[in-house]
Amino acid sequence: MQAPRSWLFIPADSDRKLAKARDTGAHALILDLEDAVTADRKPAGRAMACDWLRAPATADQPVWVRINATDTAWWRDDLAAIVAAAPAGVMVPKAGGPDDIAQISALIDDLERAHGLAPGQIRLLPLVSETARAAITIPDYARSALLRLAGLTWGAEDLGAALGVTRRRTVGGAWTDAFRLVRAQTLLTAHALECWAIDTLHADFRDEAGLAQAAADAAADGFTGMLAIHPAQVAIINRAFAPDDTALAEARAIVAAFAANPGVGALQIDGRMIDQPHLRQARALLGLG
Repeated sequence: MQAPRSWLFIPADSDRKLAKARDTGAHALILDLEDAVTADRKPAGRAMACDWLRAPATADQPVWVRINATDTAWWRDDLAAIVAAAPAGVMVPKAGGPDDIAQISALIDDLERAHGLAPGQIRLLPLVSETARAAITIPDYARSALLRLAGLTWGAEDLGAALGVTRRRTVGGAWTDAFRLVRAQTLLTAHALECWAIDTLHADFRDEAGLAQAAADAAADGFTGMLAIHPAQVAIINRAFAPDDTALAEARAIVAAFAANPGVGALQIDGRMIDQPHLRQARALLGLG
């Protein structure tokens, strides 16, 4: 499946926002049962998320659900409710590390069997950095056998609160050291696992120029997509991650050249040496796997 470029959070208990969600252009939707839903609204949010998941949808816009963290009283009830409605996947906030994800996966195993779903069909996307302890476990994901893992993403806002920082970026706009380290580890570990690397959200949804720069940087750095907190951010993110005509033409030329020369490890195109890593990148850009 082509990696979704934009991942838009939708409060699971908002009829108004749910009604507009499929028209936002987001490549993936995340029904949020965590931060967007107050404690007294959790049961209503679960019920509304399940009803919405069961409504006719398009396979081109997968729907995920962000459950509550495993240090709360709600996450098991979240899974018990939403697995029956078969979302594309579950986003795990404040993931404590691979062991935390393995615990969630084991419960989903049981729930899939109970509801007659195909084993492993519900994928997992952990937010790997929202506490300091979680952030230092990011490389451990590359050494873990987590078959449901679809990708990795990180959260700057919660990490900043956990660290008690007074800034997340420098005056010039670059991430400060802790955030830059976490971002790089998320990117490298996701690529080591050959799964999606999804950059954190741009918190100020009114700052279109800042978002455009952040999304362009994410795409150039090798992320496959980016989180969005508001529908107005979706089109900007989609544009940033969309390959331009020149890149697509070059990718097609690379794929065609290797197809015309089977068994060749490297060749020249327009005076450039092209080898297998270039071919893999070209195929990924064209959605060829």
